[in-house]
Amino acid sequence: MTIRMDTVVGHTPLDDLPDGFTGKPIDRVDGPLKVQGKVAYAAEHGGVGNVAYAFPVLATIAPGRILRIDDTAARHAPGVIDVLTAKNAPKQDTSSDDAIPQLVGDKVRHYGQPVALVIARSYEQARHAASLVRPEYDATPGRFDLAAGKAGARKPEDLSFAKADTEKGDFDDAYASAPHQLDVVYTTPFQFHAAMEPHATVAAWNEDRLTVETSNQMPTPGRKALAATFGVAPEKVRLLSAYIGGGFGSKLDVQPDAVLAALAARATGLRVKLALTRQQLFHVVGHRTNTIQRVRLGTDAQGRILAEAHEAWSGNEPGNDEFEPTVLGTRSRYAGDNRLNTHRQVDLDLPPAISMRAPGEAVGLLALEGAMDELAVQLDIDPIELRIRNEPAVDPELGVPFSSRQVVECMREGARRFGWDKRIAQPRQVRDGRWYIGIGMSSAVRGNMLQASKANVRLDPSGRLTARMAMTDIGTGSYTVFTQVAADLLGLPMGRVTILLGDSDFPETPGSGGSFGAASAGSGLYDACMQLRSKLCRSAGIDPAQARFEDGHVTDGRKRVSYVALAGEDGVTADGAIEPGSNSTNYNQNSYGAFFAEVGVDMDTGEIRLRRMLGVFAAGRILNAKTARSQALGGMIFGVGSALSEEMVLDPRYGAFVNHDLAEYHVPVNADIGPMEAVFLPELDDKANPLKIKGLGEVGISGAGASIANAVYNACGVRIRDYPLTLDKVLAGMV
Repeated sequence: MTIRMDTVVGHTPLDDLPDGFTGKPIDRVDGPLKVQGKVAYAAEHGGVGNVAYAFPVLATIAPGRILRIDDTAARHAPGVIDVLTAKNAPKQDTSSDDAIPQLVGDKVRHYGQPVALVIARSYEQARHAASLVRPEYDATPGRFDLAAGKAGARKPEDLSFAKADTEKGDFDDAYASAPHQLDVVYTTPFQFHAAMEPHATVAAWNEDRLTVETSNQMPTPGRKALAATFGVAPEKVRLLSAYIGGGFGSKLDVQPDAVLAALAARATGLRVKLALTRQQLFHVVGHRTNTIQRVRLGTDAQGRILAEAHEAWSGNEPGNDEFEPTVLGTRSRYAGDNRLNTHRQVDLDLPPAISMRAPGEAVGLLALEGAMDELAVQLDIDPIELRIRNEPAVDPELGVPFSSRQVVECMREGARRFGWDKRIAQPRQVRDGRWYIGIGMSSAVRGNMLQASKANVRLDPSGRLTARMAMTDIGTGSYTVFTQVAADLLGLPMGRVTILLGDSDFPETPGSGGSFGAASAGSGLYDACMQLRSKLCRSAGIDPAQARFEDGHVTDGRKRVSYVALAGEDGVTADGAIEPGSNSTNYNQNSYGAFFAEVGVDMDTGEIRLRRMLGVFAAGRILNAKTARSQALGGMIFGVGSALSEEMVLDPRYGAFVNHDLAEYHVPVNADIGPMEAVFLPELDDKANPLKIKGLGEVGISGAGASIANAVYNACGVRIRDYPLTLDKVLAGMV
């Protein structure tokens, strides 16, 4: 029976385990294997000499069409097996919305689009031969500039989880009559995921059955996409992704590497490996769009918001309505009766804009929380006090209650720990040698989602538990937290529990993304374990209400039966499932946080240095204190990059990103990060899911960069609304 979240979750076995594993700072169960090099990532499958290698040829124009491709020299190069183009690539379905065909037609949509594929005996041979392929193009003028296309922007279709536009009350009238007004424009740049593991796939066909070993965050949807692309039934596709070296959204969807590898395997009958280079990634697998955001706030004399508008413009491929949900966090963050929140899409001839860690809130809160700091300065009100005065009692747009909400508590606890009471509001008042010192804060909100998910558990004849889910671990600790939960529910040591993930043949899950992975897959696992508990009780003749599960036994205090006896020769299996219900609409569900940052700004060079940073979060039950802290710190570091350095630079002549490597796309390194800490407030959200947890991975980045920008203003008096905050922008404001 499927759990459907239509009611409040009552008392659960996890509430009775003060000495259990759940919540403890347990080391990662897969850690020893990883540090010993005993796990295989996508590009490490296949072995040496057992696979052919594919290397793509990428378009060097945008947009336009292919006139011809001369592959003569490539075909005669050493080791070459075949060269695929749109003229000879295996058949693909171009009509299905789920399909993601490659090498079809003569149209070039963007710079870096794959236009040919070389298959050879070795990687070096394939890469060399690819350099010999000579495409000829008919290029046409491209649209690459978001600001230039803003006037012709269109309203996109609603997303499954976010409407393009919402409106309440009469914003125009309320704003015009507000005693205090703020009208500011913020911009954020193109950003790239820059996961440690590049995208790679090993593909093989066995008649009409396809197996891909690939780096993908969502095996179940990925299987569906590949099946649609090649016109086969989903059960004839197996997607394996047991270990992933980071994704941040770039591996949510099946990317061209998987399709190209499968095309090469089908064309040659061989097992084929394709690993994209770091430079290729920046154009092949998508990015976060740049944004233009206008924030208008009208308040009364006490700073209470009377009118609020957040309008956002972003870009994507022509006809692609997947917009960056920039204003999503704004819709429930602050109170106010007159509201206008909109998204507009600009068609750009660039690689696809896709989800990147905390899509929407990550960039939207940079603007909103910066604007709130500006408003606090304008009104001469402490930034925390201003936020508290505008704390809503219910969702300000929908009128529904919050499932739980401790954002005020996060701000107050952070202020206490960080020493906010020592802050001097006037800029340039604190010096440390040649450095201006400032502190700033911002708040965080990130939607909490639950997706349908299933799990299977089996207790084998030795009394060992194995769980199977088509879930993934992208470095977040999925293997570990699921082991903790299953061990606690069945009363087993963690060493007696095995979690198997990353196989599309396992029970369906939504995968890892959107901060819904642990809640969704974990709740399916919870249900499967509860169903297994019921089976064991029935077999043992014990009342489930009186049963305890401990040390590999079920007991009611009088009778005690071992799992080995109950499992018998065939073992015992159980299935579980979770699906969202009316709670998802009857309550506003979010994770919350508050960030505090201290920076130094060099008075001569404009250099910004992060001196220390704190994040305080409320995200329901914490499954593992160590992996949770790691996720929160990682999110905050992501926020530091957004604030200070991350920016894909576009060459407007060709629609090409010129800093397409980790030497020039600047992500934070150890020297950029000062002392940093993450704190979690005690919380159980009994409306969210049976585990009473909330999404955690992405709330750590949502708004984090704004605390740094606000600290920079407090340090030197320069307000920068164009991210990232590079020293040239600081110097321009200090003149």
